[in-house]
Amino acid sequence: MHDLLDSIHSPQDVRQLTRPQLRALANELRDYLLKSVSQTGGHLSSNLGTVELTVALHHVFNTPHDRLVWDVGHQTYPHKILTGRKNRMNTLRQLGGISGFPRREESEFDAFGTAHSSTSISAALGMALAAKQKGEDRRAVAIIGDGAMTAGMAFEALNNAGVSDCNFLVILNDNDMSISPPVGALNRYLAQLMSGRFYATAKEMGKQVLKGAPPLFELAKRFESQAKGLVVPATLFEKFGFNYIGPIDGHDLDSLIPTLENIKQLSGPQFLHVVTKKGQGYDLAEADPVTYHGPSKFDPSIGIVAPTSAPKKTFSNIFGDWLCDMAQVDPLTVAITPAMREGSGMVAYHQKFPDRYFDVGIAEQHALTFAAGLACEGLRPVVAIYSTFLQRAYDQLIHDVALQKLPMVLALDRAGIVGADGPTHAGVYDIAFLRCIPNVSIACPADENECHQLLTTAHKQDHTVAVRYPRGSGAGTVIEHKLQGLPFAKGEIRRQGQDLVILAFGTLLYPVLKAAESLNATVANMRWAKPLDTELLIQLANSHSIIVTVEEGALMGGAGSAVLEALQDAGIQKPVLRLGVPDIFTEHGDPNLLLAQLGLDAKGIESSITSFQGKTRRKVA
Repeated sequence: MHDLLDSIHSPQDVRQLTRPQLRALANELRDYLLKSVSQTGGHLSSNLGTVELTVALHHVFNTPHDRLVWDVGHQTYPHKILTGRKNRMNTLRQLGGISGFPRREESEFDAFGTAHSSTSISAALGMALAAKQKGEDRRAVAIIGDGAMTAGMAFEALNNAGVSDCNFLVILNDNDMSISPPVGALNRYLAQLMSGRFYATAKEMGKQVLKGAPPLFELAKRFESQAKGLVVPATLFEKFGFNYIGPIDGHDLDSLIPTLENIKQLSGPQFLHVVTKKGQGYDLAEADPVTYHGPSKFDPSIGIVAPTSAPKKTFSNIFGDWLCDMAQVDPLTVAITPAMREGSGMVAYHQKFPDRYFDVGIAEQHALTFAAGLACEGLRPVVAIYSTFLQRAYDQLIHDVALQKLPMVLALDRAGIVGADGPTHAGVYDIAFLRCIPNVSIACPADENECHQLLTTAHKQDHTVAVRYPRGSGAGTVIEHKLQGLPFAKGEIRRQGQDLVILAFGTLLYPVLKAAESLNATVANMRWAKPLDTELLIQLANSHSIIVTVEEGALMGGAGSAVLEALQDAGIQKPVLRLGVPDIFTEHGDPNLLLAQLGLDAKGIESSITSFQGKTRRKVA
C-alpha cells in the first residue's frame, strides 16, 4: 500500500507534511519506484539513491517557482512521481509515454531538458542570473553527480558561477565515494552550522574587521581553511567562490531538510555536498549497482536472472571481441572510453589489457584530443564512443584529429534509432556531421559480420575512420573472421533486379532486401558513406532508371545527399528517392515501432518506393 504517496499530486502536498510523514513518504516512494521500474525497465540504481534528496528538495523549495535542474536525468524518476506523473510511470520510455529524462514540454516542474551530462550548473546559473536581472525572488538549484563533475563544462560553469553574485545552489550528489561518508550527529550539526546565517554573518563580519590587519586576516583565513579541512574533504569549491557545505548523508532527511532550509536563506553561490548510495534500500541493487543501472523488466523478489542460454551477441559484444583480437596481434592498439566500459562492450578488453585501456571519465572532448596525442606517438587508438556523445567532441575531432590526419578508429555505438532513451541519445546525425570533415571516412556495416571486418579495415587506414553500428543485435550470423578486413570504400551487389536499384547504408539492408522481393529491385550494400563507391554507383545508375537510398540517419546531409552529389558530379540525371530520418527529433519508444513510424521497415520502404514509382511514371507520361 502507498496511502501517503497516493495523496501526493504535486510538491505542494509534500510541503504540507511533517518530518515523520516525509520519512514514511520516502519509504513508500522507494517501494513504488522499485515495483514500477521492474515492470517497465529503465534506470533503477541511480533513482533509488535520490529518493530522500528529491523529497527534501520539493519540501524545502517552492517548485516550480524555484528551479530544479537535474544533471543527466537518470535520477529523476522520484521527481516525476512527486510532480503529478505517478499514474503515467507505466508508460515510461514507451512510444507516447513519459520520457526517461526531464523534458520541458512534459511538465512545468522540468525546468531544463537534460540527458547528456554536466550541463546542469550552466543552465541553472543562467536561470539564477535571469531571476536577478528581472528582479524575481526565486532560487535555482543544480543537482549534479560525481561522475558528471569530470566533464570540463561543469568546471567552466563553476568558474563563471563563483563570481556571479546571484542566489544559486549546486548540489553534488556523490554516490561513488571511496571513503565512508561522515553521517554521525556531529557531522549533521556542523553541516547545519556552516549553512546557517550565524556562521555566514560571523564569517563576513570577521572578514571586515580583520581586513584592517592583513597578517591577522591571512592567519584567520588559514585557520578557517584548516579547521574546515578536518570535517570536509577539500576547499576546492571555495576557491571557485562557493560557500562549501558538507558532506552530509543524502539519505537522512533530518540532516538534509534543515541544511537546505538554512542554505535557502543565504545569498550568493552555495555548494552542498551530499553522499548517497546507488540502489539504496534494495539489497541487490546496492550490491551490484552497475547491473541494476538500466535493467529490463524483472521480478524484484528474485532480482535480475541471467539467461539460461547464451544470448545473441550484440554489436557492442562484437566490437569488444574484435578489440581483444586486434590488441592480441597489434601491441600498438590502445582503447579509450569516456566512462562507458560496460555499454561499449569493453569489460573483457579491460581485464585482458589493463595497461592499454583508458577510461577518461565523462570527458568526450578530452578523449578525442588524448587519442590524438597517443596517435602522434605512433600508437593506434580506438575510441569507443556512442554516436550521440561524439557530438560533444566535434571541435576536437576537426582540429586535433582530422586536421593533423591522425589515424584512429572511432567505434560509434548506438548509431541510428536508439529507442527508449529518445531524441537526446539518437545517433542519427553522425553521417551528416562527419561527412563534411576532410581525412575522415565512414563505414556502415550491414550486420555483425561486416562490423567485425570493417573495424579491421578501419584499423589499417592512415587516417580516422568511423565505424557506425546500432544498439542491440542485427540480422547476421556471427562467424570467425580472424581479423580479415573488407576492401576499403567498396560496396557489393546483394540482389540483382530490373529498372529499380536500392542503395542500402547499414543495417537497413535487411528490410530493404525483403522489400526488394516484391519490387524486383536490385539491391546494393554500399558499406561506406564516405568515400562512396562511385564506380559501383555510376554502374548502377547507368543500368537502372530509378535510384533509392536508404539509411538510418538524418536525411539532410546524409548518405543519400552524398549520392545526389556524386551523381551530379558525374553528370547523371535520374529520379532519386531518399529514405531516412526526416528533419524531426525522433521520440522515445521501441526501435521497431519507431522505424515503422518513420517508414523504414520493409513495409514502409516498399510503400514509399511504390508511391515514388507511380509519381515518376506519371511525370514521364
